Amino acid sequence: MTRLVEMPGSSGGNARSRGRTLAEVYRRFGETEEAKGSPLSGQVAIALSESAEALQVIEAAPPRRRHPSLVLAALHDLALAGQAPALATALAAANASTAPATPTDPSSKPSSKPSSKPSSKPSSKPTSEPTSEHSAEAVADAPLRGAASGVRVRSAGVVAVEVMVGMGELVLGRIAGRKVRGDEGGRHAVLYPAVTEVARRVGADAIGLIDVGRAAALNLTVDRVGISYGNGQFLGPAESAVQVLASVVGDGLLPSTVMPKVVARVAVGDELVDVTGADEMRWLRACVPPDQVARLARLEAELALAAADPPEQVPGAVLDGLPEAIARVPDGVLPVVMTTWVLSGFGLEERLRFLQRLDEAATRRPVAWVSVEGVGVAPGVPTYGDRRASGHSILGVSVFEHSSLHASGVGRCWLRGEMLAWLATT
Repeated sequence: MTRLVEMPGSSGGNARSRGRTLAEVYRRFGETEEAKGSPLSGQVAIALSESAEALQVIEAAPPRRRHPSLVLAALHDLALAGQAPALATALAAANASTAPATPTDPSSKPSSKPSSKPSSKPSSKPTSEPTSEHSAEAVADAPLRGAASGVRVRSAGVVAVEVMVGMGELVLGRIAGRKVRGDEGGRHAVLYPAVTEVARRVGADAIGLIDVGRAAALNLTVDRVGISYGNGQFLGPAESAVQVLASVVGDGLLPSTVMPKVVARVAVGDELVDVTGADEMRWLRACVPPDQVARLARLEAELALAAADPPEQVPGAVLDGLPEAIARVPDGVLPVVMTTWVLSGFGLEERLRFLQRLDEAATRRPVAWVSVEGVGVAPGVPTYGDRRASGHSILGVSVFEHSSLHASGVGRCWLRGEMLAWLATT
């Protein structure tokens, strides 16, 4: 009998999937992934959709753990960990065969790319890199070894089905209690000028960065990243192992001053991960589709930066932990709280309480807040009269001091910070 399922999303329900069979859900997901730029993920999802045995294994998981993105991440994790070497080789071979057609980073489009692109290759592997020969670096070399030996490499879809059927318990163990975290990179291109600007307004020569609600808190490395903008500006250290690109809309020039010295880095949230933990960091890599090579390389480099100087952590609910996170910034140093598309997960009352927490913390010293949120999501931040759901986000800077709030919008951004318009005037 064909079973109808209600397939939840990776972090919640998805009404559009109600009434579909599990096979239909996986096929639809595969077709969508192909259209979104990950043909390899699409191929694997469609192969799973066509295997009754593989689907039977997936159905053994709780309903909320059956989403294709979660299962594909678990398969990728096994490959990266060296527990599914045939799959690692198949994924790498597929990447090698499609490399010329692999899309580049959206921010590197010819119309906005700087004249010289800094290298995005990290100078060294992160301390959390798996030691297996099938680590991310080894996976990238696999097709070369296979070609040299004349070994025929089978398609990733076929091998993924075999792994799912033959190693089902391992796959299901990987997804238990985990979430897909495919959007963990830092938002450096929009944060760097905003943090610099808010520090200038306060007159601070030292700051403490506080990242809110981001599992790996990679925003905290913003001062150690080189950023090339499409208008020719460059911010951050040129020698950094992490180099990012961003397009610029309009004629506004970003602040060109160097960010003040960062003397504290604090992460607050209820799903924080240890950036020095091999398993947790490998899972972050596994959540990125294996054929998005440039994105994986950037994540590798960002994780290396974070692992070199791990942040302090304040685990737990944001509203409960925020006062402690701010208190961990030494006296005489400006706390700069950063939110990047986090407050949209809060209700209106929670967002207002977030604002209240910042105000309460500013009784003894100024507290700054840099917000990158959808139009109208960050309370108190002007929106240039833009309507909600306008397709872009507002970049805001706010200063709390002596029960007063000075908030302003300084720009708009698109594509999760890969394109921005700087609108503030000095």
